[in-house]
Amino acid sequence: MTPPKTRILLADDHAVVRDGLRMLLDAQPDLRVVAQAGDGAEAVRAALEHEVDLAILDIAMPRMTGLHAARELKRSRPDIRILILSMHDNEQYLYEALKAGASGYVVKTVADRDLVEACRATMRGEPFLHPGATAALIRDYLRRGGGDEGPGDPLTLRELQVVKLIAEGDSSKEIADTLIISEKTVERHRANILAKLGMRDRVDLTRYAIRRGLVEP
Repeated sequence: MTPPKTRILLADDHAVVRDGLRMLLDAQPDLRVVAQAGDGAEAVRAALEHEVDLAILDIAMPRMTGLHAARELKRSRPDIRILILSMHDNEQYLYEALKAGASGYVVKTVADRDLVEACRATMRGEPFLHPGATAALIRDYLRRGGGDEGPGDPLTLRELQVVKLIAEGDSSKEIADTLIISEKTVERHRANILAKLGMRDRVDLTRYAIRRGLVEP
C-alpha cells in the first residue's frame, strides 16, 4: 500500500518563491502542498481550515512573522510539525525558530537542496539543521561558556507584534485595527516596549525589529 502523502502548508509573502517551492515539493512522491499563505496570520487561518501535517513558514512576512505564526500554531494545532524558512544563516534567528517550536530551519539559498530532506526528517520526528546552522549553534554555545539557555527576550509575543507593525510604518490606529485592540492599548504597549528596551522612538524600534528578524532591512 502506498503511504499517505505529507500534507503541507506553505507560507511566504513572495508568490514567485511560493510557486517555486510548491513545484519542488509537489514533484516528490510523498509530499503535497494543500494550502498556501502570504503572511503569518493567513497561515494560521489556513492551518485551522485544512488538514495539514507540516507548516513551512517564511521567517519574515507582513502582519505576522513566521515565528509568531509558529507560536500560534503550537498553541492551537500542536500536532502540526513546523519548518522555518529564512534568508539568514544567523544563530539569533535559529534560536528564535527553535524557541518558537520549529523542528527545522532551512536557509532559502539552499532550499532546493535541503527543503525536501528537511520535510522528511521533520515528519520522522528528527530535527533538521543544515551544517552551517549546526556550526552556528556550537559557536554560540562555546561563546557563552557552555550555558544551556539561548538569547532571552524581554518582550511578550503581543509586544513583538506591535514592534513589527511599528517598524512597518503602521499608525496606532492601523495597529489597533490589525490586532483588534484599542489605540490606547497600542500606546500603552509602545510605552512599555520603549521602557523595557531602553529606547526612545520609532527609529530605535525599527532597528531592533530588523536585528530580530521581525522585518527585512
